[in-house]
This record gives sequence, C-alpha cells and structure tokens, in this order.
Amino acid sequence: MQNEPSNAEQAFPPEQVAAKAVILGECDRLAEAGITFVAVHFDGCGDEGVNEQIQCYATEEYAYEESEVAESNFSHLQEHFETLVPYGYEDGCGGFGDVILNVKTRKITVERNDRFEDYTTSSYEV
Repeated sequence: MQNEPSNAEQAFPPEQVAAKAVILGECDRLAEAGITFVAVHFDGCGDEGVNEQIQCYATEEYAYEESEVAESNFSHLQEHFETLVPYGYEDGCGGFGDVILNVKTRKITVERNDRFEDYTTSSYEV
C-alpha cells in the first residue's frame, strides 16, 4: 500500500507541500547542529508584507523576541519557510506571526494573528 497524502495535505497548494518536504528533510542536519526550533517571523503592518530572516534556536521553547538565536546558517531554507507564510496577511490592518519548525517533533506550525482597529463615529447637529 502506498502512502497517500492525508486530506489536510491535499488541501495545500503543491508549492506548500513541496516546501514542507524540503524543510522536514533538513531535520536531521538541524538536530546534529543542536537546533531545536527554526522560525521566520512575518508582519503585514501598513499593507506591506515583511518576512524576517530565518532564525535558528537551541532552546527548550520558542518565543519570538524572547528566545536566543543560535549561531548557524540554514538560510537556504528561507524561501521554503516564506512559502508557508499565510497569503494576505498584509491586508487590512495587517497580520503578523511566525512559521515555526519544531525540529524534535518534526512539526511545522503557522501562528497568525490579525490586527483589528476599533473606532466609533458619531454625528450630531450643532
């Protein structure tokens, strides 16, 4: 019996499935280098999307701007991580978040947060 893609994998565009395969294929090399997490932060404030450079971590947990970056060069994975950044995150008030690889569990997580502006208008006669 052949390994058929799960329903969740079938829902992803082919370029995202390919990017995921490349990233997961690097897990052994990342683990040998002592890397526990790899992440790319994205921010779409002001209708402009910005992806930061890939960062590697040798920590027990990943927390953006709180975890210490490890010295290593896996920059060749940058475009593969960027392929997994959610489409349209820069629209409206702009979303932000991280694409995170947990090297130990070989799990890729996309954490997206959307900004929301709340304001009230009123009209009155003077």
